Amino acid sequence: MNLQPLRYAPDTTLSTMGVVKPTNKGVSLDVYWLSEKGGAMRMIHDTSGIRSGMTHVLEAGFEVMSGDNPNGSPSIRGYNIINGELRGASDGDTFESRNPAWLDDCLGEFPQSTKQDVHDALHAARDAFPGWAATPAPTRGQIIGNMGRLLMEHKDDIVRVETREIGKTLKESAGSVQEAIDTCLFFQSEGRRLYGQTVNSELPDKELFTYRRPLGVCGIINACNFPAAVPFWKMIPAIMCGNTCVWKSPQDAPLLSFMLTRIMHEAGLPNGVINLVHGRGRGAGQYLVDAVDEGLVNKISFTGSTAVGKMIGEICGRNLVSCSLELGGKNPLVVMPSASMENAVEGAYWAAFGTAGQRCTSLGNLIVHQDVYDDFMSMFMSKVESTRIGDSMRNDDVLYGPMLSEKYARDFVATLGMCETDGATKLWGDGIITEDNKPANFLGDASEGTYMWPHVYADVTEDMECFHEEIFGPVVTIVKARDFDHALHLANASPYGLSSACYTNDRLEAYRFKTGIKAGMTGINNSTTGAEAHLPFGGVKGSGNGTRESGIWVIEAYSYWHAVNDELSGKLQLAQMDVDEVHIEEADADYSALA
Repeated sequence: MNLQPLRYAPDTTLSTMGVVKPTNKGVSLDVYWLSEKGGAMRMIHDTSGIRSGMTHVLEAGFEVMSGDNPNGSPSIRGYNIINGELRGASDGDTFESRNPAWLDDCLGEFPQSTKQDVHDALHAARDAFPGWAATPAPTRGQIIGNMGRLLMEHKDDIVRVETREIGKTLKESAGSVQEAIDTCLFFQSEGRRLYGQTVNSELPDKELFTYRRPLGVCGIINACNFPAAVPFWKMIPAIMCGNTCVWKSPQDAPLLSFMLTRIMHEAGLPNGVINLVHGRGRGAGQYLVDAVDEGLVNKISFTGSTAVGKMIGEICGRNLVSCSLELGGKNPLVVMPSASMENAVEGAYWAAFGTAGQRCTSLGNLIVHQDVYDDFMSMFMSKVESTRIGDSMRNDDVLYGPMLSEKYARDFVATLGMCETDGATKLWGDGIITEDNKPANFLGDASEGTYMWPHVYADVTEDMECFHEEIFGPVVTIVKARDFDHALHLANASPYGLSSACYTNDRLEAYRFKTGIKAGMTGINNSTTGAEAHLPFGGVKGSGNGTRESGIWVIEAYSYWHAVNDELSGKLQLAQMDVDEVHIEEADADYSALA
């Protein structure tokens, strides 16, 4: 997109996602918007209402701050969306979102939400809850279905914004957005299957029923590595069950979150059912969690680090408030001698370095049987050394792009040092990619973004810190196993239990691995990554608190069972005490004589 300076802002048209594009007729405006309501398009010259939080999200397009980015893409002024209204931070503070593949590309400025902003969102959600909970579940499902159809309509635009904002490849971003679509399409019909039960009573003239009831206001906090898929994992089942939400967007993906929340409202979502606040984890995120102590939140759903998850669990626990915690992982992948080596290499390579290793399900410990260790490692290292790295929006066929942000890059470099401190043998990798320090298949200008080498460390043993600790980035630690029992022991030895995998063509080994591994998810002859929208997602041990995302199982996380007994007899009947006793009448018969 080739935007002119805003002081020459021309008559405009609206792209599929509402981004303002110039035509060849100029007028003088500082800021311009497009509003589409009732089929009519109109220019809005005065944005004072927007700044004061008086404009509804569906009455305005996207406010373009600048068109000076090196790639020609616009810089947008983003807002919180509270009770359907566009609002800035109450103190006016903002932060920027930048493209990690091209740091000079600023996607926009977004509110650094205050405690007051978060509380405003919570009160909006609280006010919207009774009406939304009373909305028939099939109607809620219809709105969710509308969301899925709108996501499909705008998929290409959403994919490109996700790649621009967090640096994932276009192919991976497309997968993330498709997962959000799949979640909507799955749950649109669950609105007609929000089943309870009719149960027979032990007493006459009495009926027993069970119903699912919504919890109330849900606080939603997710990481930025899956900024489309994961919030939909959380919010779609939450609102399908009749809850309302306050979503604290990932600090590194505010534009995508802003777009998605707008689409939710376009789908027919009533005001206040989903409220969006931007900001830091230590700011808006902490304010949202602290609101549990103030009685303003009935549920927290969090995806992030184990340390933060434990803190959230403690706050929720002391208030007897439900929480869903999807946390870190040191995911093992075992390679046995009977496996197809080509398949195992492909699976391990993708699990380790897809998304630059920035998935909670990325491969941590690669456990290889000693009998095939040399052959496997030769093939694996050949793949690693040929890795194509770069900006997917400018280069084809790259395996991964930059780190999600400069902060993720700094944290990765800091934690990477534990491998060498432990005495592991570095087979490949050299930290930050620069113009003077880049692998042969790096594409583009390394100085523009936050790129990392792929790293491989061998000779890792169970007593090393790097065996146990998650390192969030493109690195894999290699562990040699003596036999299957040793491999299974190693796979269970870390404090995490999110995902796992075993490559073997021995069906007994596959069975023993499935039944012996302590993990929430397992792949047989498949990688540690690749969740599907209709399967439960979550971990055990340090990877979570036992709750699950996705599929029908997630409904348990966003509802409670309400048991109702309806007395029709017109009198008090006491369970257990007024039940007629049926006596045994033994016949005078010798059954042993018949044997």
